[in-house]
Amino acid sequence: MTSGASGGQRYVLAIDIGSGSVKAVLVSCAGELAGAGSAGVETRLIPGGGAEHDPEEWWRAVKDAVRGAIDQAGIAPERVLAVACTTQWAVTIPVGRDGQPLANALSWMDTRGGPFSRAIAKGWPSIHGYGAWKLRRWLHLTGGAPTLSGVDGFGHIQYWKHERPDVYRATYKFLEPMDYLNLKLTGRFAATGSTIFPYWITDNRDPNRVVYHSGLLREAGIEREKMPDLLPVNAVLGEIAAQAAAELGLDRGTKVVMGSGDSHSATIGAGAVGDYEGYFCVGTSAWMSCHVPRKRTDVMHMLNTMPAALPGRYIVGAEQGTAGRCLEFMKDKILFPEAASSEEHDGYAKLNSEASRIRPGSDGLIFTPWINGVLAPDEDPYTRSAFFNQSARTTRGHYARAVMEGVAYNLRWLKGHVERFIGRRFERLNFIGGGALSETWCQIQADVLGCPVGQVANPRHAGAMGAAFAAFAALGEIRLDQISAMVKIARVFVPDKGAGSVYDRQFPEFLEFYRRMKPIYRRLNSVPACAGKPGEGESID
Repeated sequence: MTSGASGGQRYVLAIDIGSGSVKAVLVSCAGELAGAGSAGVETRLIPGGGAEHDPEEWWRAVKDAVRGAIDQAGIAPERVLAVACTTQWAVTIPVGRDGQPLANALSWMDTRGGPFSRAIAKGWPSIHGYGAWKLRRWLHLTGGAPTLSGVDGFGHIQYWKHERPDVYRATYKFLEPMDYLNLKLTGRFAATGSTIFPYWITDNRDPNRVVYHSGLLREAGIEREKMPDLLPVNAVLGEIAAQAAAELGLDRGTKVVMGSGDSHSATIGAGAVGDYEGYFCVGTSAWMSCHVPRKRTDVMHMLNTMPAALPGRYIVGAEQGTAGRCLEFMKDKILFPEAASSEEHDGYAKLNSEASRIRPGSDGLIFTPWINGVLAPDEDPYTRSAFFNQSARTTRGHYARAVMEGVAYNLRWLKGHVERFIGRRFERLNFIGGGALSETWCQIQADVLGCPVGQVANPRHAGAMGAAFAAFAALGEIRLDQISAMVKIARVFVPDKGAGSVYDRQFPEFLEFYRRMKPIYRRLNSVPACAGKPGEGESID
């Protein structure tokens, strides 16, 4: 980490909320990371497909993370020019007129709204579960369509409306996490065309003028007054409120810039600022993306374009679902459950070390990373994870490496569809997220994907740093064309031909396993297997 705390440098404080942690970073307008702080949060799993977050826990974690970043940077509060928030998205919080949450937020993993989304989406003639004319209008106006699994804002609101009508009636505004944070910071209810995207109720044909569409609102059964007003992605929402300034240790004159989703800001923080410059992320989830100049949709493979965190631009939406969560699950639930909450036990380091000693291909062991179903490039909420082709010689290192390779296979599957979607091949892909901290995983990605992979420096903070760069540009402190050069690449990993040939043999088997198991998973998982009282669940740290 390089400190930029000397001289008269000014900074943006970027706050990043993920599924398992809140991170805060102070970034200088020269692109230097001056300080970072973090605090853990939980995702609570609820029987019947629920996954929830406590917004009040978010705010407590934000305060701890911000204080940690400021203390590490050692800078005076008046040198913080602005705050910018970037968060996980397709996460919905119902709030009252007083700005207080009326219930827990529904996560992007929550599928309880799926039956209601499917009921609205269906029609005749039918195309993959959608009524053809409904689908045509969604695609024409928004660039995509509600997920049939319900893991988006559209599905979440349907859940509130049908299963918790008391919450729905009391809701003043439904907000995404970054917009909820902005409300906490300024007292203002607002969103952007970028943050409101997963509700499928806006006309996105002009990224500079995203507006709510009355016909889409009517189709969804959502009252316009329950949605926040929309501002430009580069708007300044206002100055920080007195209470928030005191709680975070910031100056009252600090500006608050409109926020963005983590994949939107990560596209900037990965250095993929120009059109068709690609990158991928392996964090809790995985995705592959780039900026593109035009709106487009591939409904067959769950690919679309979303209004970007930069004015007048789109990014490719290609979200796969769980990725790093698979390694975390194996570490905490299977291999080291007794040490899951221990700060002294670094299970990731142990697994990474053991995986690095296993030959490419894990001696034929293959892992499928779909512990919460499949999104792009083939949405299927019923499919689940598996290890297959185990033998008496399979070791813990084999399991760890197979998980890394399985996530890479999934990205290779996605890569082919994304390249066809944008009409060109990626010559190189930058790598961000916690997975990019592992050099073993970086090399696996290069070998499986078959192209050079750039390991972005400070990869866990790429989303937050991208939000900071966008804020500096919005405030006129830097130009957009300066950002790519400000993103540092720690190392470029070049594909190894020998390893690549192994993965070329195994990748088709990965896909064949998916195709053959798909009907079995549907039979096993189309009816809930279990029970438990409403509200009982399991926490994921």
